Amino acid sequence: MDLISDLSLILIVAGIVTLLFKKLRQPLVLGYIVAGFLVSPHMPYTMSVVHEANIETWADIGVMFLLFSLGLDFSFKKIVKMGIAPVIAALTIIFCMAGLGMTVGKAFGWGRMDCIFLGGMLAMSSTTIIYKAFDDLGLSQQRFASLVMSVLILEDILAIVMMVMLSAIAGGSSPDGTQMVGSILKIAFFLILWFVVGIYLMPSFFRVTRKLMTAETMVIVSLGLCCLMAVISTKVGFSSAFGAFVMGSILAETVEADKIEKVVEPVKNLFGAIFFVSVGMLVDPQIIISYAGPIIALVAAILLGQMVFGTMGFLFSGQDLKTAMRCGFSMAQIGEFAFIIASLGLSLGVISKFLYPVVVAVSVITTFLTPYMMKAADPCYHLLETALPKKWIRRSNHIHIGTPEGSVSHSEWHDLLMAMTVNVVVYGILSGAAIFLMFTFILPLCRHLSVQMTGNHWTGNFVCGVATLLIISPFLRAMIMKKNHSEEFQHLWTENRINRLPLVFTVLARIAIASAFVFYIANYLTRFANAFLVTFTLAIIVIIMLSRRLKKRSISLERRFIENLHSREIAQQVKGTRRPLYEGKLLDRDIHIGEVMIPEDSEWAGKSLRDLHLRNRFGIHVSSILRGRQRLNIPDGQSILFPGDQLQVIGNDEQLQKFSKAAKSELVAEDPTIEKREMKLQQLVLSKDCPFIGKTLRESGIRDEYNCMVVGREEGQENLTLIDPNHCFDPGDIIWVVGEKDNLRRLAIAVGA
Repeated sequence: MDLISDLSLILIVAGIVTLLFKKLRQPLVLGYIVAGFLVSPHMPYTMSVVHEANIETWADIGVMFLLFSLGLDFSFKKIVKMGIAPVIAALTIIFCMAGLGMTVGKAFGWGRMDCIFLGGMLAMSSTTIIYKAFDDLGLSQQRFASLVMSVLILEDILAIVMMVMLSAIAGGSSPDGTQMVGSILKIAFFLILWFVVGIYLMPSFFRVTRKLMTAETMVIVSLGLCCLMAVISTKVGFSSAFGAFVMGSILAETVEADKIEKVVEPVKNLFGAIFFVSVGMLVDPQIIISYAGPIIALVAAILLGQMVFGTMGFLFSGQDLKTAMRCGFSMAQIGEFAFIIASLGLSLGVISKFLYPVVVAVSVITTFLTPYMMKAADPCYHLLETALPKKWIRRSNHIHIGTPEGSVSHSEWHDLLMAMTVNVVVYGILSGAAIFLMFTFILPLCRHLSVQMTGNHWTGNFVCGVATLLIISPFLRAMIMKKNHSEEFQHLWTENRINRLPLVFTVLARIAIASAFVFYIANYLTRFANAFLVTFTLAIIVIIMLSRRLKKRSISLERRFIENLHSREIAQQVKGTRRPLYEGKLLDRDIHIGEVMIPEDSEWAGKSLRDLHLRNRFGIHVSSILRGRQRLNIPDGQSILFPGDQLQVIGNDEQLQKFSKAAKSELVAEDPTIEKREMKLQQLVLSKDCPFIGKTLRESGIRDEYNCMVVGREEGQENLTLIDPNHCFDPGDIIWVVGEKDNLRRLAIAVGA
């Protein structure tokens, strides 16, 4: 019962506080933190939560679902398509801010683990807070906002990796470079394994069960998969949040990703609110007062650090100085990941208890300052523009990230070697995982049955070895043969005889790697001499290379994976929701594509593009209208807008900002008398003195003058017939009328009822 009372107290207080913060146009995250402080034991004037341990359990679930939803918004393909520029910006900001955080911690004499975790907290800006600030200030349609969001996506995935690294560091008494490299390799191994296997299985699973997936079953299945991956993640030494994020990123590549995100959102909001409330419960005013100096220093470090390192990171990524400053100034805060990293440190017992409320206080202060920092970017740029030499300004505006153009041969070698390396790594991980699973779970079972049937375990070893080779043989064949007949390989082979020896070496190297897997299996399960094992290994490799059946199987597996990987993009293209290919070519001309949703209560709804004069008012061009599964490209002036339409428009930052602001503000005003608009049904008897006698229904003015509708004329006690518009009313007619209360009263007075 205490659990229910705690939950009711949390949700009621959180609801009241968040309504207040919504009214004040402040981020709801801060409202949850304030609500947590109000129900915590540190606030003696209000009711407090009884069992904090239960709330912490729910908060852990909240973190898991938050990262699962974050994974649904994440796409590995997006990261690849972003190019190197956002990666440079993200890495520069993370390493510089982490170093700054550790330096500040050491300056105050805090412990080593406190400084390390503090650096991780300061390295991550808040996606939620920045997105909300962009939306409130009407900046979400500007080009620099999309650059910031790209870097934030990278920061989110790097934050997941950082959490795993911090857990590894916290688990070791003296972490060194070897342990760090081992942790990174472990993360990479399981990320690739889970992603490849997940992309192969999940879209196929949803494709088979698509007809059975209602909203109810979808939320159960998706959250069940989230929890399953969370359990698997903890079994291999990672956090449950990491596993939830991975499953979210896998499901993000399915056709059902949008549906899953929609049905999971209420669950995420509930448990996410509980998590942020639990963050507020740890805020101790005494600690904040005692550590007022460090809090002020950390706030200054974040503001100045992002102003300098954030701007520097975007400059290094190829942006001009003005854009870089707008991006860097926008990221001057910490948020949800700082709380998650702090919770991780507390759960591992490696950071001091004072650090959590200090970080929360810093987050609250920097969140309130975020809009002002965004607004300060342009004045600071103009100040620098007048203070710095013109030569420096010109150079900063012409920084460009790129690689010098080399020969075609060099590019082909690069592409070929990269593709071969990716194939070897992916298929090697799949082969290694298959061997590990077979030897861990299947081999003991085979040996047990073999001992019972034959008295020794060699038969079991043989059966398990053959089964393992059959499972990994398609992977080994793909590892050896893939790209050997590609255009790059053939062109390099015929272009220059000097290329042939290195090309042969690439084939031999892959044969050697594949042979190592076969040799390991044979050596582990048998006691033959090495010479025999080498001969056996080479024979198996030759059979794998020449087998047509394995070739078909390998190609089939790869085609299924590629089809699943691109299934969501194909579905978006069919539905017309995929963004146009020419989008990236507009950026050099200072214009880009923005998307604006027509609100349900928009004044624009029901009007044509010609009537709205959007081009004359804002200077933008409407390139497409997305409506449900329809895509209307190049709409003409007769095209009518409807609520929920997604407009893709082309313009510069200023034009798109004005257009977006107008779309959100030009709304139909709320009806202040909505309670009086209820429709009622009333019976009226027409007397001989009624002004409607001798008039038809059309001539009576019941609809036009009184805004009421006659639904029928009563004939007998049970019959109600429709009235012909040309019917003339007679004395004694009984009619049934529908209308609002005031209109019915006026009509009754006119009738004399």
